[in-house]
Amino acid sequence: MTALTGTRRLARLVLRRDRVRLAIWILGTPLLGYALAGSVAGVYPDEAARQGYATTSASSLVARAFNGPIAGTDLGAVVVAETYVTLALIVALLSTFAVTRHTRQDEETGRAELLGASVVGRYAPLTAALLVVVAANVLAAALLALAFAGAGLPLAGSVAAAAAVGGVGVAFTAIAAVTAQLSVTSRGANALAAAAVGLAFVLRAAGDVLGEQSADGTRVASAWPSWLSPLGWGNQVRAFEGERWWVLALPVALLIAGVATAYALAERRDQGAGLVAPRRGPASATARLLSPAGLAWRMQRGTLLGWAVGVAVLGLSMGVAGDEFNAMMEQNPAAAEAINAMGGGANLIDAYLTAMLGLFALTIGAYVVQALLRVRGDESDGVLEAALATAVSRSRWLGTQVLAATIGALALLLLAGLTTGLGYGLVTGDPLGEAVALAGAALLRLPALLVVAGVVTALFGLLPRWSVVLSWTALLVFLLLGQLGAVLELPQAALNLSPYTHVPPVPAVDPAVLPLVLLVGVAAAFLTAGVAAFRHRDVPS
Repeated sequence: MTALTGTRRLARLVLRRDRVRLAIWILGTPLLGYALAGSVAGVYPDEAARQGYATTSASSLVARAFNGPIAGTDLGAVVVAETYVTLALIVALLSTFAVTRHTRQDEETGRAELLGASVVGRYAPLTAALLVVVAANVLAAALLALAFAGAGLPLAGSVAAAAAVGGVGVAFTAIAAVTAQLSVTSRGANALAAAAVGLAFVLRAAGDVLGEQSADGTRVASAWPSWLSPLGWGNQVRAFEGERWWVLALPVALLIAGVATAYALAERRDQGAGLVAPRRGPASATARLLSPAGLAWRMQRGTLLGWAVGVAVLGLSMGVAGDEFNAMMEQNPAAAEAINAMGGGANLIDAYLTAMLGLFALTIGAYVVQALLRVRGDESDGVLEAALATAVSRSRWLGTQVLAATIGALALLLLAGLTTGLGYGLVTGDPLGEAVALAGAALLRLPALLVVAGVVTALFGLLPRWSVVLSWTALLVFLLLGQLGAVLELPQAALNLSPYTHVPPVPAVDPAVLPLVLLVGVAAAFLTAGVAAFRHRDVPS
């Protein structure tokens, strides 16, 4: 028996377990890319519009930090500038979560020990997971290239852009292989991998901000920090503007180095252990942990703090960018029309602020899903069964988890409005007034997040085994319908399926009470159904 014995059979097991997740990933990425490419093509239909976009983006430090460097005035270059970071972050996180799920999580739950009792080599589980995840990235990239080409972009540039996105997934597959050897828990491994994604984003942003603008003002050459980031490598491919194919060798090199490192680290640790020793907790627990509310806060406070930092930084940046936004929109009426479609109202800056608050609400929806899906993890790990063995009813336990997630979403919404208003107020000279106004406008998005919480709770109660996949799928559908539906000119019947569609676009227009009341009613119905189903089903499912 060799160290790789059983790899093929384990790869088939990974495919069997993740067939739905992989299908959503492989098909959803090109569909999202196609929709975004079509949207950008409609917003910047001619050379004059793209010239204005490229000039403004190259001169805006905020645009360079969040979208990356612009590579020219070609339609494909504009599409890459508008879509690359979003697609790259999605595949990076999907890749890290998938690797962790089939390596560290299997060790944590004891599945790996059972498999190891059969004829399975030491490296087989890790190798099987890596093969499947890399193959998923390659296949998704191939379909993404076809999607870009189908949207009317040149084939060579489409292949380069899609390969750049796939290369990011391959690079973070290697990073996740290493983090899975370091932490003793799957949550710790995912946290380390997510921190690596965040560091890569910061390095790329720093390199693009420090980069040099071309003489004609339509291009940016990134500085050296961008070359230290796997996210930055995708920008350096320069899709649709003199492709540099050799850059695609960097993710492959990182994959080889990461796999070799992961194999070496696996030799130095015991099954189920991590190279980083877990931190010891206090000798005695506080009284707060005796209640479901105290336990929920203890489990979610770290995640909430990380989200709060990210929301605060983005809020300030988006608020400060409001002044640059006016100049950009004056040169591009089509882009202004698209922002109005997303934000509503006639006042352009109010439409911009509304669109930003809408994006924050959607992003915070991901926090709600993440926080509530912890209950499914607790059920799978056996924590829930132990908790219910005490004097805690099912309704109280699940209701506490929903309340904790809702309070966290409320705090993040408030923070998003305050920081966005503060950033914009620093530009206009009224930081306090703008912060208070936008904080109130942001809180009006809470009913939509309550619907998201209700959907997740209902799925957990009714379809626990499918709740993780279906919850994230629902949020993705809400994204496409609630934020991009108007730009893509989808029928109103489809747009109405998203709770975000029914939120009054404040501050662009005056608030309306009836839609908010209806959203709360829908959320209450979903929550009631979820709690009732949870009370009457087996635990664990």
